[in-house]
Amino acid sequence: MSALRAFPGLVTAVMLTMPMAALADQTRSGPPALSQARQGAEHESKSADLAGEFKQMLDTMKLNSFAAKHADGYVGVLYMPGIQLLVVSGKFTSGDRMNYLIEQKSYREAYGDLNSASERASRILISDLGPSGLHFKREKDQPFDIVDIGGKSLSFDGKWGGKENPSREEYAKTFDTTDEQYSQMLQVLIEALKKSS
Repeated sequence: MSALRAFPGLVTAVMLTMPMAALADQTRSGPPALSQARQGAEHESKSADLAGEFKQMLDTMKLNSFAAKHADGYVGVLYMPGIQLLVVSGKFTSGDRMNYLIEQKSYREAYGDLNSASERASRILISDLGPSGLHFKREKDQPFDIVDIGGKSLSFDGKWGGKENPSREEYAKTFDTTDEQYSQMLQVLIEALKKSS
């Protein structure tokens, strides 16, 4: 189990206490500021409005976890008000236990199973810090979003190029794909939450 999944609160705490200089750091190989602004505009968040809607629903219903069936898999969420939405999707060889947990409204346990016991190759974990939907790069003085897809993590911190970062093309492609997947996950959760109320 990755540190992100095991200690989600710790990840948030570490990022919120990072020096401001580190938060504002950009890679030397990165594009000029004007170019970065244009590139960010090309990748506007599709998930931002849905995250806001879902967060409001959770607040109104006083829920900090939820889970729902989606196609041949499941989606679960762990919500820390004002801090983050941890949203995970995945598949199981047998869905009997997940179906039972959702029926019993044991949502936190369902989230835990999705986060740790679902098929690794199918698992997508979104750490939406804020929470405000995924953003192409870090906003000023704000933490950045993190995704874990099939066990591989990527931070949307606006850094690409060089030996330690993905290429600009890989970064942009991963963002667009993940933002679309996250939007679909949120839509599933919103619709299921409406039906459950």
